[in-house]
Amino acid sequence: MKHSELFILRHGETSWNLQGKFQGRQDSPLTEKGIAQALRQKTLLASIYDLPSRRFCSPQGRALHTARLALDSETDLTQDNRLQEIDFGKWEGVTRDDIRSQIDYPFESGLWNFRSPQGEDFEAISGRVKSFLDDLDSPAVIVTHGTTSIVMRGLCMGLTQDEILKLPKDQGCIYHVSNGVEKVLR
Repeated sequence: MKHSELFILRHGETSWNLQGKFQGRQDSPLTEKGIAQALRQKTLLASIYDLPSRRFCSPQGRALHTARLALDSETDLTQDNRLQEIDFGKWEGVTRDDIRSQIDYPFESGLWNFRSPQGEDFEAISGRVKSFLDDLDSPAVIVTHGTTSIVMRGLCMGLTQDEILKLPKDQGCIYHVSNGVEKVLR
């Protein structure tokens, strides 16, 4: 699958990230560290020659706050619902330890990402992310979330679901994906 060159940013650390809670479609504010991470992303973006002018963002508060800090202008920012974080259903606001006690397979596999009660499965999130990518006709900067980011990057690189689940979800860096290859800018 051929996709445009992408610069993908995950939002900065939030208070729920710090507490180990899964947010999904819920929101919590950026921490001081999260603000610093977004400002680091701004510095990284400033060093990129010929940075794409098209910018997209999840409409969720933590992604919008990160975008406001990391990007110079909000005026050229297009919000797109397809960039929202995975819907974790009944696991939103739940901690890692609580999820560990509810699943009957290894937590480390990451499969729980796509098996939350009343949440999105892999087919649903990949479908909406693929729809976004199919509509994208030029390079872009994208501000999104952890699970949405790995699905997007994995689709661009032609990875399987198991391989996608092994991708990092770091904050404060930029994932540059071009011609099916990912480079992490730190």
